[in-house]
Amino acid sequence: MDYIAYLHKESKSDFGVSFPDFPGCITAGKSLDEARRKAPEALAFHIAGMMEDGEKIPKPSKLDDLAGDPNRQNAVAFLVTTDFPKSKTVRVNVTARENQIELIDRLARQAGMTRSAYMVQSATSGVVHKKRDGSRRRLINVFSKQAKPSRTKG
Repeated sequence: MDYIAYLHKESKSDFGVSFPDFPGCITAGKSLDEARRKAPEALAFHIAGMMEDGEKIPKPSKLDDLAGDPNRQNAVAFLVTTDFPKSKTVRVNVTARENQIELIDRLARQAGMTRSAYMVQSATSGVVHKKRDGSRRRLINVFSKQAKPSRTKG
């Protein structure tokens, strides 16, 4: 599906991208190209979180419908294509200390994400993990081509 995205740029800031159909779904890049590349990833994460939470996914707005949108001022509109996740979502139970959940919720709100989407993104963002043999490996982020294997002394 194609959704409208707004590209924003102010002096001394990165290029920001927001989605009028998904309030709180934002991303940014240091360059125009980086922001454009990150937009489908951000939208896919946001939609996956909504689906996991059982929220209804809105139909894409038409540009004419957004003519009076104040967020469109000084922004360039462009289309972002994303596919809905084809795999089934699974509900899991996570045990954590209350202060950890409060921190996760605060960070998720700041990122404009749901708790579930934030936790999934955090867990799959290419963090280095230690193997049983003591060596390290970097998980490949399936949503980003930028993850590179870490080098270990062997």
